Formats: sequence, structure tokens, C-alpha cells
Amino acid sequence: MRIKNLCKFLLTLLFVFGFSSAWAANTIKWSMKGDSLTLDPHAQNEGPTSMVARQVYEALVTRGIDMSIGPQLATDWKTTNPTTWVFNLRKDVTFHNGDKMTAEDVVFSLLRAQQPTSDFKEYISTVTSVKALDDYTVEIKTREPNPILLNQLTNIFVMSKKWAADNFSIVPQNYDASQANFASSNAMGTGPFKITLREANTKTVFKKNKNWWGKVEHNLDEIQLLPIANAATRVAALLSGELDIVTDAPVQDLARIGSSADHKVISVEQMRTIFLGMDQAADQLRSGNTGDNPFKKKEVRQALYQAIDIEAIKEKVMRGLSSPAGIITFPGVTGYTKALDERLPYDVAAAKQLLADAGYPNGFDVELRCPNDRYVNDEAICTAVVGMFGKIGINVSLNSQTKSKHFKELKNDQGDFYMLGWGVPTLDSHYVFHYLYDSKGSWNKVNFNNARVDELIRVMEGEVDLDKRNAAIAEAWEIVKDDISYLPLHHQVISWASKRTVDVPIRPNNEPLFRFSNKRF
Repeated sequence: MRIKNLCKFLLTLLFVFGFSSAWAANTIKWSMKGDSLTLDPHAQNEGPTSMVARQVYEALVTRGIDMSIGPQLATDWKTTNPTTWVFNLRKDVTFHNGDKMTAEDVVFSLLRAQQPTSDFKEYISTVTSVKALDDYTVEIKTREPNPILLNQLTNIFVMSKKWAADNFSIVPQNYDASQANFASSNAMGTGPFKITLREANTKTVFKKNKNWWGKVEHNLDEIQLLPIANAATRVAALLSGELDIVTDAPVQDLARIGSSADHKVISVEQMRTIFLGMDQAADQLRSGNTGDNPFKKKEVRQALYQAIDIEAIKEKVMRGLSSPAGIITFPGVTGYTKALDERLPYDVAAAKQLLADAGYPNGFDVELRCPNDRYVNDEAICTAVVGMFGKIGINVSLNSQTKSKHFKELKNDQGDFYMLGWGVPTLDSHYVFHYLYDSKGSWNKVNFNNARVDELIRVMEGEVDLDKRNAAIAEAWEIVKDDISYLPLHHQVISWASKRTVDVPIRPNNEPLFRFSNKRF
């Protein structure tokens, strides 16, 4: 009788508190200021989008906690000649719906990533063919020897060919044209977590994949991504216990969070450089008042550069958590040197003289486009530089908006002057040059065009002699640094804040790996 009454009591508790209460499952509630732009794994090459995809999708090879490259869906690989790679696949991998993963899925995914609507096509632009040799062997051929192919393949995710076909998602979502497909709001990967709920900009729920092929090193049942745009609200939710981890903790709140007995803060220099770009091709600024395009003149670009008090931004806006930059890549990337990273001096008088020499003694008007939910204190940085440009007579109006609008308009060649941050997942300078300096680069919105740099980029892609390749990278950096086609600001420092009971390893690429995470009670 007592046992029966105890059972009734326990059932009553379940009814009152609900079967889905936090104590019923080990759940991590994760927040950041922006959401993934899409779930389509090949549609948008953007940080938070990759963060989400990384939990669900996997690649042939991957970077571990120490950022070294190792096997993932491929067990091993070899080159049969300088332009031919053969990958052997795991035979125990299934998609989240239970279907077996085979070489056909890998072939489909790599070819899908090369489609015109893919934002990853430049990762594998040297790949000329992909074919299945059998159910678990894939052959990849490149146009020329590619010394960084493995680096590039770490971000090419594998999805189910059958699922994509059944759901009319054979080609990637055309994000820039504001089109959607089934894959943009649903996912079918092989990773340690699967998405069971997707409410864009509100809530995404990841459940543990109980049939995952890998060794389980986490104790999570569920992850909930809860984007919160407002920094104060995000911090308040963390401190009140509503959230477990915030992966973009505001710099102004780090001391307060760190002083909490129940919370901790971890910081690391990120593989990302923040900078400003200027359209140097347009004959006339869209937002200007001069009837021409001042950005075409190097003197103007240098004047803007030397008007930026980067130390003031570091101390007042970033609270000391940034590293001033002289080029738009960071330490650890092949080709980076401290000498290249030296900035031109902050000098208002010199900036004014440069403007006068260029024919703009009274400055000019222009609009600066800036995201307000992508980088650490992005809007505050833009506000600061607007004031600094005003000191040399340049009247800058600030257009600050959510990243989804900012990037879409930038890709569609709208705007004269803009903020951008660039990470380098391959840890090689080629990635920067291919996207940002190649005359045909998809993110070359400054319209930089230099025949010699284009030649050097081709050397970076195909030269296996490291001395020759490194020489090409060094020459290219010297050319673009001298041109001042971009205005480097700083290498970003990222800070995560969490409950002390939550352990999520932080990496310089700012991507959490929840498969290595634990939450203690």
C-alpha cells in the first residue's frame, strides 16, 4: 500500500512539474546575439551559421580541440598522384533518419558545394572531379596540386543525397536572392546531434543522436539555442540561471559575470580580423556628395586609415580585449608576420594633409554600413570611427542593421563603405586572397584588381614547393598592404561566459564543440 501511495505521489510530481522539465534531461541552454542564417550546410559561409551546422553535419576531415586536422567521415586518405586524392570512408555511419551514408552522399555533397548558389564553392574551386570508386571510397581530382585541400575540406559538410532529392533541395539555397528551400529550415546530417525544432531567431533544439558512430565524450541529452540580440538581456538571463552559456559575452559585462560565484569567463584570441572596406570601382559614391569616388585615391584611403585611433578603440570600446591589426589576417595563418601587422601611425594632421593633397580639403559625405549583431561591439566600433573621421572633415552617416540584412546587401553590391570581419578556417593566406583580393573573388567588394596578385594567388593554389609558395604569399601581402585597399582595425578576442557547472572547450575559431561538453549537477 505504501509503495502504491509513493508511486501516486511521484506521478503527481511529474504532472505538476512536467515531463520535459530541466531536471528530466541534461540540457545546455546556449545563447548568442545572432542566429544561424540558414540550416542549409552549403548556402552561407558565416560564423554562427557554421557553429550550428558543426553540431549536426560532419565533413571528411575535421579540426579537433587543438585545431589539428584529423579524420571524421573519412578514416584515411592518400594521393595516388599530385592531383588525385583517394578517401576511404567509415562504414558504420548513418544519417539521422537511419539511412546509411555512402560514397554517393559524399560525391553529391561536394558537387553541391560547388554549385553557383553555394557560398563554399571557392573552398574547393580547384576540384575538377569527384567520383565514387565503390560504396566507401571517394576519388577527388584537382586542377593542379593543391597543398591545402585537407584544410579546405574541413568545412564541406556531407548531407544525404536521397533526403535532399526527396525534399527538393538538390542545389543549395539561394540566400542572396532571399529564396528558401527545405534544407534551409531542416537538417539531415550524420553528426552527434540532430535538430528536432527550428524557430529561426527564436529557438533551435538539438537532441543527442543515439546512433552516432563516434565515441561519445559528452553527457548531454539536448542543446537549446536561444538567440538574444540585446546584450543586457542576454547577460541577465545568464546570471539568473535561465541560460547555461553565452558564446559572445559583452566585454563591458565580463568583470561582473566573472565576479559571480556561480559563473566563469574564458577568453581567447579569435581567428578573425575586423576591418573596413571601400568600393574603389564605382565612378561615383552612392551616398557621397562629390560627384566622384574619393576611395579610388590611395591618399584618401590612407587618410582614413591614419584618422583611426585604434588604441582608443582598444581601451574604450573593447575594454582592452583586442589586438590592433596592420593586415586583414592574424597570427597563426601561413604568411602572417609581425612586420606586416604593423599599423600606419595615428596622425590626424597627416590625414588632413592627405585629404587636401587628394583634392578634398573639406572632406566629403559617405555612409558607413555596419552590422549590429555579428562581431564583438561591432556597432560601437563603427560609432567610434564615425567620430574619428569627423575630425578630418569626413561626414559619415552610420547605417547599422542586423547581420542578415547587412551581409545580403553587401553581397548584392549595395553600399560604398562597410565593416566586415574575416576568419580563416584553413589557417592559410590563400583563403584571404581568394575571397577578398582575387579580381573575381566573391567577397572582393572593394573591387581590388591587380594582375600580379591574381598570378600569385594561382601560385598559392598549385605550388607544392613550400619556399616558392611562401615567397608568393609574402609578395602578395606586400602589394596589398601598400595599396591600402582595406582599413584593418583589430584581431578580435572572444569571450564565453557560462555557469561553473558547464564545460564547453573554447577554440580560436569560436565554434563550440558540444560533443566534448559536459554539464554537471
